[in-house]
Amino acid sequence: MKLLAKNTKSALLISALIGAMASTAVHAELKLNGSGASFPAPIYNKWFKDYSKMNDGVRVDYQSKGSGAGIQDFINETVDFAASDAAMKDSEIEQVKKGTILLPMTAGEVVLSYNLDGVKELKLPRDVYPEIFMGKITKWNDPKIAAANPGVSLPDEKITVVVRSDSSGTSYVFTNHLSAINEEFKTSVGGAKSPNWPSAGTIVKAPKNDGVTATIKQTPGAIGYIEYGFAKLTKMPTALLQNQKGEFVAAGSESGAAALATTPFPETNLPGSDVPDLRGWATDPSGADAYPIATFTWLLVYKDQEDDKAKAMRDLIEYMVTTGQESSESMGYIPLPENVVEKVRNAAKMIK
Repeated sequence: MKLLAKNTKSALLISALIGAMASTAVHAELKLNGSGASFPAPIYNKWFKDYSKMNDGVRVDYQSKGSGAGIQDFINETVDFAASDAAMKDSEIEQVKKGTILLPMTAGEVVLSYNLDGVKELKLPRDVYPEIFMGKITKWNDPKIAAANPGVSLPDEKITVVVRSDSSGTSYVFTNHLSAINEEFKTSVGGAKSPNWPSAGTIVKAPKNDGVTATIKQTPGAIGYIEYGFAKLTKMPTALLQNQKGEFVAAGSESGAAALATTPFPETNLPGSDVPDLRGWATDPSGADAYPIATFTWLLVYKDQEDDKAKAMRDLIEYMVTTGQESSESMGYIPLPENVVEKVRNAAKMIK
């Protein structure tokens, strides 16, 4: 009986020890949780998955829910980081108690994808596509569209405009571009994450980039704005847009890089901070080879963090600006210019 009791006690002790070790192993994994923009979600999800595989002790999770929701999560401190194509406004930055660092981590183009049977190439002039989204041009065979597309059989069909239903950085980038090139759009709709779209024409709303993509694909006669990577991934056609120099340009890595080449960054710090302001916009690029709607997209990181999370975040950012950039072009994104990589590295050193 004594031997049995002794063995039983040993078994219980071993079991408790194994349990404690397992518990320690579980707690040893550091988790970084993020949320926000759907624009960079495909490449972010790849980066975070690959990084987590390479680093057994760190797991990075990201929830694509839109830039506006990501900014709010960041302000509320319910995440470890967030993402936004609209960066953050000064008033939003001032609400973050732990300090804010905005890092441009990748870049892409906003394209106009369409669903027109038999139309493989579609050119949209600068004075036309703003009017489509104002509900002023409502038919595909409108004379203005036809004049830019000689020899193309355009249907006598109404245009269904697909826009975002959520607070969106993609909407912010797109509507700020339209506001820059069309004064009437600027005064009637304006640039915003949640624009007040006109009641004229046929407008359908869908959530996130993937929701807009799916709606266009399912709706004959539809046109909508999405990130180029989503169009590339789903093999959706995209219109050639007329740029500032009057050239009709297709989206792609070279035309996107040309759009970002001359993008200026402020030579100031973020409000009330010693962190450099890395909010640079390519609202209406001037290059003859430039695609007209391109943008950086930002990672929102707390300046003040717990030591282990601060180190993990710095390591993750270093991975994103080095190894991560190698997959940008194949996924429909624009690799960061080297001068921007250096700006990101220097700013990331301030994460403590």
